[in-house]
Amino acid sequence: MVDFSSAVKLDSREQHFRFPGPRQGLSLFLRFLPSPRPEPRPRRAVLYIHGATFPSALSIAHRFDGRSWRDALNDAGFDVWALDFYGFGHSDRYPEMDQPAAGNAPLCVAEDAVEQVAVAVRFILGHQNLDKLSLISHSWGSMPASLFAGKHPALIDRLVLFAPIARRPPRRYEQPAAFPAWRIVTLEDQWSRFVEDVPAHEPPVLSRIHFEEWGQRYLDSDPESRLRDPSGVQTPLGPFSEIIKAWHGRLAYDPAAVRCPVAIIRGEWDGLLPDEDARWLFDAFIHAASKRDIKIGRGTHLMHLETMRFALWRESIDFLAGEDVAPIPA
Repeated sequence: MVDFSSAVKLDSREQHFRFPGPRQGLSLFLRFLPSPRPEPRPRRAVLYIHGATFPSALSIAHRFDGRSWRDALNDAGFDVWALDFYGFGHSDRYPEMDQPAAGNAPLCVAEDAVEQVAVAVRFILGHQNLDKLSLISHSWGSMPASLFAGKHPALIDRLVLFAPIARRPPRRYEQPAAFPAWRIVTLEDQWSRFVEDVPAHEPPVLSRIHFEEWGQRYLDSDPESRLRDPSGVQTPLGPFSEIIKAWHGRLAYDPAAVRCPVAIIRGEWDGLLPDEDARWLFDAFIHAASKRDIKIGRGTHLMHLETMRFALWRESIDFLAGEDVAPIPA
């Protein structure tokens, strides 16, 4: 059994927590970076929900040129938590990941992941003595995040959906493909995904130097990654399978169940969330207290790792500050 329990602190103030998750015998991992900024009002907490292929250390907490999205949130007065789902980062692996991939159904689907989010949220609220917190999600992470927000409206202040996945109408006579439990994701897989949506005539939005640095940390997230040829990270396929299902008419949650303020933030070159998908999703949040659909130029589905990441940070912080809800006239 490979040990995934040890985690390096990415900041001297960072705190790590490991606690039992919803599946018996498996523990979850949380990173916590409290804001150093003194606040006259009660502290505000944000929990980050990662996407389909890489954990929290490689997303909100990863520093390019010495600064991360988490640092920007900290400076704005937010305490930042980040969860690794089972099978990712420093949370425990599913036992099925020690078995042939074809022998089991895709691992870490939204109904499973939302139970992990529920345990993490209650741990955070208890630890900080808070009544509610906000969620930031990326890509597939929008599914368990929105599912939780719909089921537990009293616990969620605001919901940021960065590059979320939307429902597309099912195509006649076509069913989504079946997937195995897990797969190996190589650095070449990641690089291809990171650059494929940038138009050919445009300059890069992610430098190769930054990617090489990120890639080594990505391989570090799986102790067996460098034993494979080519090197790669074992990754649950539940998230990818649910993206495909959403594009066949079966989104893992009902946006109408979400009642907190919602912000959709996306890049103009996001091939997984074109304008028509974003419009459908925005309209589907019919009961959200307030809504934003924010499109940022020169960004793709991985904008949090690209040159326009600073605009993403500013838009998320502006929305989370919570000064956009006006009373509705009687």
